[in-house]
Amino acid sequence: MEEMKNIDIGIVSLGCAKNQVDAEIMAGELTAAGYGITADSAEADIIVINTCGFIDDAKQEAIDTILEMAQYKEYGNCKGIVVTGCLAQRYFTDIQESLPEADAVVGIGGYKDILAAVEAVVSGGKYFEVPEDYSLDYLNGSRILFTPKGSAYLKIAEGCDNKCNYCAIPSIRGPFRSRTIEDIKDEAVRLAAEGVKELVLVAQDTTRYGKDIYGSPKLTELVEALNEIESIKWIRIMYLYPDEITEKLIDTFVRCEKVVPYVDLPIQHISTRLLEEMNRRGSGDDIRRIFKEFKEKVPGVMIRTSLIVGYPGETEEDFTELKDFVEEIKFDRMGIFKYSREEGTVAADMDSQISDEIASERLDILMEIQQGISFRNNEKRIGKIYDTLVEGVAEDGIFYVGRTYAEGPEVDGNIYFTSEEPLEPGDFVKVKVLIAEEYDLTGEAIFYEEGKTEK
Repeated sequence: MEEMKNIDIGIVSLGCAKNQVDAEIMAGELTAAGYGITADSAEADIIVINTCGFIDDAKQEAIDTILEMAQYKEYGNCKGIVVTGCLAQRYFTDIQESLPEADAVVGIGGYKDILAAVEAVVSGGKYFEVPEDYSLDYLNGSRILFTPKGSAYLKIAEGCDNKCNYCAIPSIRGPFRSRTIEDIKDEAVRLAAEGVKELVLVAQDTTRYGKDIYGSPKLTELVEALNEIESIKWIRIMYLYPDEITEKLIDTFVRCEKVVPYVDLPIQHISTRLLEEMNRRGSGDDIRRIFKEFKEKVPGVMIRTSLIVGYPGETEEDFTELKDFVEEIKFDRMGIFKYSREEGTVAADMDSQISDEIASERLDILMEIQQGISFRNNEKRIGKIYDTLVEGVAEDGIFYVGRTYAEGPEVDGNIYFTSEEPLEPGDFVKVKVLIAEEYDLTGEAIFYEEGKTEK
């Protein structure tokens, strides 16, 4: 490592887990170059903001964060702001013209240029580069994990080829590009050596993994390879796409003992007509069949989905069908989003736009239904004992906080529990559920004579 530069970098990562992996890699590159990393933005000499630019709310959050962090130029140590990520890629020129607070702007393809950007700003200069580079070589770099000890995201692919009519991701992140099974497993082995016990597989569409480089989807083969890593306890697969779900893939959830029975399958809607308008592959009947098969074949399965309300042309009949479907399936986890009219997308030019008032009303209706479903589902878990990954101590200093297989990191609730024995983040312990709420659970650690807890 180079001689320490005595310069601390603050990194703020916004948006999805895939973005967080990129931020962790930037932190690794900067650390290897001799920079320090600080979690306190007020103490940072340079602040890197890894932005999301997917929907209006995310764009506004990114802009607000840039302005907020820029205040540390006056009240903290900050000498410069570096903007990276989706907003930087999508609105490169606009940021330069409208946000003079940004001293450097680095796009999606420029993560390998983070050192050059930081060094330019440290020297009092500027750096504005958005190279057209779709290489995934940067993913093989070292990482500084921001996740709680014991868990890490593992990005298996980048970009997207699905071209849903509402989505700007393909134009921001480029075409779908898979890493090789060998590269991914090598990284997983390194993570395991650092104490990671849960691998959370992420991509824009994990079911498409390998299709571009192997000629057909290879998610099952990838999972089988990761399942061989001895010290890994959980493999969690996020962002499945309905039309690529096969019997072989469903069987993987049963056959590979480390794959947790947690299915994250964003469907966006159930109306076949609206799915066609969205340019989503598969019908409402296909989605119903897939959920039925998961519930029948995967013991203890927890199902998560995400939905869009207020999409152009969504009729009362479409919404009623969606509402009835939510009440029928009783999802364990569900995210609901209002349609965001994104420039450059097909849906943005559709005539039948839905008012924000109607979209908000529909979102509230579904949220109220789901809160009740979630509470009743959680009530069924009272008295059951689960292997639980310890993530830390709650703010009250009394309870530990962790997750069972049924809770995905950051997107779902937590389990809060007491313990007669001291525990460390990254430990696994058995927890008995005592109290259920809409999203969170409360319980107590259970110890047996043969051992205290699993390290």
